Amino acid sequence: MYDMTIRLQADSKSCLYEQIYEHIKKEIREERLLAGERLPSTRSLAEYLQVSRSTVDCAYSQLMSEGYIEARPCKGYFACSVEGLFSFGNRGENSIRRTKDGSDIGIRTDAKTSGQPSGSVKVDFSPYDIDMSGFPFSAWKKITRNILTEANGELFARGQAQGDPELRRTICRYLHSSRGVNCRPEQIIVGAGNDYLLLLLEKILGRHVRIAMENPTYKRSYQIFRSFAYDIVTVDMDEGGIQARSLGQEDVTAVYCMPSHQFPTGIVMPIGRRMELLKWANEEDGRYLIEDDYDSEFRYLGKPIPALQASDQCGKVIYIGTFSKAIAPAIRVSFMVLPEALLEKYLRDCSFYSCTVSRIDQSILNQFMRDGYFERHLNKMRKIYKAKHDLLLRELQGFRKAFDISGENAGLHLLLTSRKGEPERGLLEKAAAEGVRLYGLSDSMTKNASDSATVLLGFGGVSEAQILDGIAGLQRAWNCG
Repeated sequence: MYDMTIRLQADSKSCLYEQIYEHIKKEIREERLLAGERLPSTRSLAEYLQVSRSTVDCAYSQLMSEGYIEARPCKGYFACSVEGLFSFGNRGENSIRRTKDGSDIGIRTDAKTSGQPSGSVKVDFSPYDIDMSGFPFSAWKKITRNILTEANGELFARGQAQGDPELRRTICRYLHSSRGVNCRPEQIIVGAGNDYLLLLLEKILGRHVRIAMENPTYKRSYQIFRSFAYDIVTVDMDEGGIQARSLGQEDVTAVYCMPSHQFPTGIVMPIGRRMELLKWANEEDGRYLIEDDYDSEFRYLGKPIPALQASDQCGKVIYIGTFSKAIAPAIRVSFMVLPEALLEKYLRDCSFYSCTVSRIDQSILNQFMRDGYFERHLNKMRKIYKAKHDLLLRELQGFRKAFDISGENAGLHLLLTSRKGEPERGLLEKAAAEGVRLYGLSDSMTKNASDSATVLLGFGGVSEAQILDGIAGLQRAWNCG
């Protein structure tokens, strides 16, 4: 709750309660008061504005009757969500939209995303969203409360640049047991998201590195590497992933890849191709493989695929992982495992960079993993995602005559490719007309994007009921089923 500054005008044609009502309504409509934000009590606001309490009561009553605010027993008054309310007047060509994490992003009123008109989305098959309904809020609150209750001055000190030793030991044990990663806690660097770790990696590898990336690839990493002035070579993929034999012709010194579950194609790199990549890296000093293992926890058929780093005997793999998919995006904790040779360079040249994750968050995550909550959470989420995955596959059976379905049995999205080569844009626009938002493969391509006839269907952030509604909309849009 924040102080509310309202300039009341005694000579206004509007009475005092109407001025208070109009001010708060405008604040909520323009999202300066966010949904769920607490308002001052009627008593404190009346005292602050030097008006009678009944005047504020009238204003609040009118706002409640129109749905702008709500009263919660024994807690006070709170702003309601007004998403989708019709707004009179032109807000200008450029507007501000607030995202789920509270940040503001500028959007153009005439902009379209994936062929979907703004405001008409009924089902959003985003491949980036996760299901937060299974998050163990009570356990997280309990751990947080215990840590803050028992906290001493040391917890609020700067801490080590690579992250707290206890958390790195816990991550080390987890990676070895779940992914087969062989490392020491000293090789692990903890950071706030993969963006920071890639920025740090640029300081370690040096500038003007010639790096190879898959096509299609994770576009955010591609954009980050471009910001380094790296010379990026895109290498096409086959059914086994990035074609290792092409690397020798490109004179590259690093390869960014996702062997356990490539984004966005969902390809799992076979052991033979992995050995080819490791052989290429071993042929010359200074060559490295950057393994992005972003969602390896979610596999629904067979045993988990070991990390590429697990097969590395010569210290050529830089392993990067995150808890954003497995726990929650807001956790913002990622980690990087450096080979011994690069660890020496980090300690010599980059160890003065402070850790970007607070020690409190590190302590919470460490206890969450150490006490078994993380393992139980993963088991629960695998069941939830598998149920959605299986439902989506069943509902898509009627589409198989017109589409090839791929990317199943792992991750949080599937791919549909038109057998007739219908352009991606047309598929997206037809789906949009039925209120279904899809995402095109071209968004992840660095070349030949216009040739795409493939769309992505994410199931992580939608309910089973929404899956059914969305597939019904696609059946109408594409005349399938």
